[in-house]
Amino acid sequence: MALKSFFTKGKIEVGCDEAGRGCLAGPVFAAAVILNHKKKYSLLDDSKKLSKKKRDECRIWIEENALDWAVGIVEAKEIDEINILNASFLAMHRAIEQLSSPFDQLLIDGNRFKPYKKVPHHCIIKGDGKFKNIAAASILAKTHRDEYMQKIAKDFPQYEWQSNQGYPTKKHRQAILNHGSCVHHRNSFQLIPPQLKIKF
Repeated sequence: MALKSFFTKGKIEVGCDEAGRGCLAGPVFAAAVILNHKKKYSLLDDSKKLSKKKRDECRIWIEENALDWAVGIVEAKEIDEINILNASFLAMHRAIEQLSSPFDQLLIDGNRFKPYKKVPHHCIIKGDGKFKNIAAASILAKTHRDEYMQKIAKDFPQYEWQSNQGYPTKKHRQAILNHGSCVHHRNSFQLIPPQLKIKF
């Protein structure tokens, strides 16, 4: 199914999506994108459907050709304080408030959102597979977050974030069991499931 350019024709729309919501470590990232619909790009799609190589290519195109874009971040400590749902909304708000171009409404991936000021918004389930600007936001959120996790993985090699990006893989959870958690872990999450705990 071809991605749509608009939710409401004639309106300037911002696509918003987040990455890293289900991770045990690292921030949640969100992106806000206003596309220039005069410029077409066939590779644009939901970030989950693209290979890393294609995501990286798309990121370059989006950042060079979008009318405006921005990325917002909420760190693990903040996630623990306000919970992951509110952190996802906050990351989107932080991305939106960095935009310098005017806009009329927001298109949000998912089924819930905390209103941003008085800007109209529409929540769209699986929106990253339906609208070009949400797909673009999903690509920026994912690639910027992956880049960040690669960077901090160098200081904490035991968790192998360069390959798991902080997601709850078996190896990641075993590393937490062996080495404990660190400053980048979300302590409000169940880092180690009961079946992995040491049996005496």
